[in-house]
Amino acid sequence: MINKLYFPCSDEKPKQHAFEAIRKEQEYIGYYALPDQDTAAILQYCEKIPNDIENIVVIGIGGSSLGAKAVYEFIRPVKTLPRKLYFFESTDPVNLTALLADIILDKTHFLVISKSGTTIETFAIYKYIYSLHSNPDAYTFITDPGSPLEKYAQTIHAQILHLPENVGGRFSVLSPVGLLPLALCGIDIDSLLQGASNIKESFFNAGYMQETLLNKAVYYAKHHAQYHINCLFAYSESLKYFCEWYVQLWGESLGKHQRHSAFHVGLTPIGLIGPKDQHSFLQLIMEGTRDKSVTFIKIEDFNDSTVIPDISLPHLESLDALNGLPFETLINMQCDSVMEALLNEKDIPIDIISIPNTSEYNIGALIFYYELLTSLVGELIDVNTYDQPGVEAGKIILKEKLSAQKG
Repeated sequence: MINKLYFPCSDEKPKQHAFEAIRKEQEYIGYYALPDQDTAAILQYCEKIPNDIENIVVIGIGGSSLGAKAVYEFIRPVKTLPRKLYFFESTDPVNLTALLADIILDKTHFLVISKSGTTIETFAIYKYIYSLHSNPDAYTFITDPGSPLEKYAQTIHAQILHLPENVGGRFSVLSPVGLLPLALCGIDIDSLLQGASNIKESFFNAGYMQETLLNKAVYYAKHHAQYHINCLFAYSESLKYFCEWYVQLWGESLGKHQRHSAFHVGLTPIGLIGPKDQHSFLQLIMEGTRDKSVTFIKIEDFNDSTVIPDISLPHLESLDALNGLPFETLINMQCDSVMEALLNEKDIPIDIISIPNTSEYNIGALIFYYELLTSLVGELIDVNTYDQPGVEAGKIILKEKLSAQKG
């Protein structure tokens, strides 16, 4: 993975501060250790699931589902997988009914994921599914040790896995939360972790990624009042759900009160997919308010040789330049052209991440890259990257409404 920045950053003092803060965080923030974990226990657990199981269903929301979904949807188009993976993450009744219509309950294993063990959306969905399929062997519960969910699972004698200590939901994709459903569907989780480990090694041991990530984080933090919108422009449909994961990670981590002031700060994340969004949102970036930075992501090799046919169409001869062109070449030419157009504007911060190909290794690297970047920016804009009081406030009100309705 290569990340090229098209904006300057020469402030050494904040870079040194950010690096030291993140280095110390490894002592008490759990996600930093995940790339180096032993996957033997997870892979052994996968062997317990009967061979006739055709579908894996994740019942969870936010950090309990978005990371695994991002990896699965990135790999699924280019790899034949032995099982399908579904995500039940919405209380929309139409969505719930439609998803259930796609699966045979007796051929499905359900992973119920809730860090707190009391997530309302998750248990509304679980209660409904359990009313239809009440076999405890069909469920695995993933939660924090001692949570109400663990105690419930023990009463029905269901299998339980724990989250590692001090790993927040939105940073949990490389924990059993993401690794178990992915492994059950045939994703190479060791390769996924190796990609993440390579980024970690490069950052903490003065490799290429250390300077790149520090420069980018310092620039974002220094200019966060002006360029407070960060657009991720990914040139592959397979990265659609990675963009959704990034929006949660970035928004929930960085939109906060500052720790040492009363100011509200944050960088608003926007996920875009090219070339589709270059025919819509690009107009706002190109000629709208100069409050946006843009990161392009391109895949060098799509593992797909589909070529535009050598056909000449009457009255459309000007488009014959497309003939014989591989689609992967065309989409990357589109990415490069849009990026060049924005660079010509001179006042829009741009960078590009190039991924060699579609693989578990590369999506693992991209995930850990963004987790590190989020932690660095959070430190530099003086927020607690790992809490989410704004989210919790809404949950408290919902619980009060539910209690009032019951009463």
